[in-house]
Amino acid sequence: MIHSRWVNCLTTKHYFLVLFIMLIFGSSYPVNKLALNTSLPPMLAGSLRMFILFIFLIPFCKFKIPDKKYFFPLIGFSLTMGFGVIFFLNLSLGKATLVAPIIIGAQLAIPFAILVSSIFLGEKVSTKQCILILISFFGIFLIGYDPNLKGEIYALFLCGISAFFYGIANVLSRYIKEVDVKFSNMIMGLTGFITILIFSIFTEGNTINHLKDIDINTWFLLLHNGVTVSVIAHTSLFYLYKFYSVNKVMPFYSLFPIFGLILTFLIFGEIPTILSTIGGAIVIISVYQLQKIR
Repeated sequence: MIHSRWVNCLTTKHYFLVLFIMLIFGSSYPVNKLALNTSLPPMLAGSLRMFILFIFLIPFCKFKIPDKKYFFPLIGFSLTMGFGVIFFLNLSLGKATLVAPIIIGAQLAIPFAILVSSIFLGEKVSTKQCILILISFFGIFLIGYDPNLKGEIYALFLCGISAFFYGIANVLSRYIKEVDVKFSNMIMGLTGFITILIFSIFTEGNTINHLKDIDINTWFLLLHNGVTVSVIAHTSLFYLYKFYSVNKVMPFYSLFPIFGLILTFLIFGEIPTILSTIGGAIVIISVYQLQKIR
């Protein structure tokens, strides 16, 4: 059961919307790993995900230049979300042999978002919140010290960078809440597509050949992350920021690992080690406790 104080943060309609969003977020990681397991380079996969997002949103957007005061926040949001999050997340999944630690590591987005929101939005961070944030980081470090996951440390580090950018992106989205969410995500998709593609061309190479080798099943996997996750889930999440602060929405992020780990087990048969389970529990519980502080 979810704590009643958590439920009361959102209206019933928005509560079920955020549950749906977290279910979709949970599916993103195993589905993304399935696509990368087809030998699709991670940067190219990330670029294609952003391209699909961009193309899908074009018909739904009104091309109106936003007010000048939104230019820099929109650029910052596009770079942190479109490039920073997707670039490092795909690199992380490309390096990882196990998906579960990456799903847990992505939880760092919550403490990062709270810390960044305290700096840029002036949202107060109490001593108790600081302690819980430190505990959440300890849980990640505990997972990193699991001897069975020595080969996953670099992937976990890359995931942490992605989570950091995600926290910043969620805060920047507050500065552009008056901009149509479809338009801002379209610009974000275009920015991510171009910037990540440039890196892919110069570091991964053979772009044309890689594109030719993508089969129909891989395209469906890319469409899932490009449309269902990046369009439906992310757009819905940023839509909620029009009504609620970062501190009220982001704590629900602790639900997505539950969905993600279940799906990861069903798809890959992954069973977390004892140390990873303890570390993951520490992260999820500390993040859950963060949302209870007003």
